[in-house]
Amino acid sequence: MKKLYRYLSPLLIAALVLGSLPVAAAPASTDSGLVSTQEALTTERVQQDRERIHEVLARDDVQQQLVAQGVDPAQVEARVAALSDAEAAQMAEQLEQLPAGASVVGALFAVFVILLVTDILGLTDVYPFTR
Repeated sequence: MKKLYRYLSPLLIAALVLGSLPVAAAPASTDSGLVSTQEALTTERVQQDRERIHEVLARDDVQQQLVAQGVDPAQVEARVAALSDAEAAQMAEQLEQLPAGASVVGALFAVFVILLVTDILGLTDVYPFTR
């Protein structure tokens, strides 16, 4: 039995070493299609932020206030869709920080400020007084 172990042990060691070489020699490329945990969490958070913004903008009272301000709700939806991930996160954070009673006014103010900034930058044509 000891002779069997003496011949079998080096073979098993060699098989384990050779079996692990392809894993150790595999290139660590970023385009391998693997998604890290941080990327997955970031993507999920961005989707939640955009959903929160759309929930607020879909409310009837918000739609009425937008029309009363002279803003087309379709333009607002287009601008929200064009927001970068950082801008969407900032807007969602502002919506979360608003007190319960002032959510409509605060949401409208946030939309107004975002549209105003994009209008000043020349990205939209919503307000005529920015020219």
